[in-house]
Amino acid sequence: MAGLMAGFGHYTHAVVRGIPSSLAKEALRSCQAEVDVAKARREHDAYVEVLRTRLGLEVVELPADESLPDCVFVEDAAVVCGDTALITRPGAESRRRETEAMKGALKDLNLNIVEMTDENATLDGGDVLFTGREFFVGLSKRTNQRGAEILADAFKDYAVSTVPVLEGLHLKTFCSMGGPGLIVIGSSEPAQKTLKIMQQMSDHRYDKLTVPDDLAANCVYMNLPNKGHVLMHCTPEQYPESVKVFEKLKDHMLIPVPNLEKVKVDGGLTCCSVLINKKANN
Repeated sequence: MAGLMAGFGHYTHAVVRGIPSSLAKEALRSCQAEVDVAKARREHDAYVEVLRTRLGLEVVELPADESLPDCVFVEDAAVVCGDTALITRPGAESRRRETEAMKGALKDLNLNIVEMTDENATLDGGDVLFTGREFFVGLSKRTNQRGAEILADAFKDYAVSTVPVLEGLHLKTFCSMGGPGLIVIGSSEPAQKTLKIMQQMSDHRYDKLTVPDDLAANCVYMNLPNKGHVLMHCTPEQYPESVKVFEKLKDHMLIPVPNLEKVKVDGGLTCCSVLINKKANN
């Protein structure tokens, strides 16, 4: 499997966006919690710093927009695979304009832009799990079947399967890739049930790494020159038991990243960047 997926996790660029003050009161959330914007910005700065300095990616930083309280969660605005970028149609109406700045940034990076214009379609990037072999799309409060069909049309080289999101906001609220052929998954019954469906629908076999905390299963995997397998994951302060599980990944460079504030508005680590692998001649 590793040979077939040799390019999986290779990235050269990341698109991120600043945190507006409006995040504190106006960002969408599933439970009411006070957000400390200054602390959220410090956490986000640390995240961006890891991408830029520790991992050596070219980081494109888009400015915050006060009229878009959720705009820091750039993952929902686009799905990038190879040199194609699908500009999504987010499920929450208040987030639709977030795609404008993202489209501009991805155009500037010379990606082939596909836009989701069908008014019956909704898709948040947080519901899209790319395994290197295929896509799984979570059908959730934010993503529907039509959105999944348009994604399948945009990335014809890959199989696309839809799975129900039984609990939580997005598919990647409780799962993500931890390496080639390795799915990190939360231990809750709904998370495990969704994984089972994914395994039944796939022609490929995946290993799983189960972490006790569902939200800790959202991590960022990369495979970088001179760095090898890299995993950005939650801190011991946030989810100590889950971190012990990550520490079993002896071949990975493990980078704990704080996310105590953005998680209050349903933001995970994958939510805060769109990762791109640009070939040298593009």
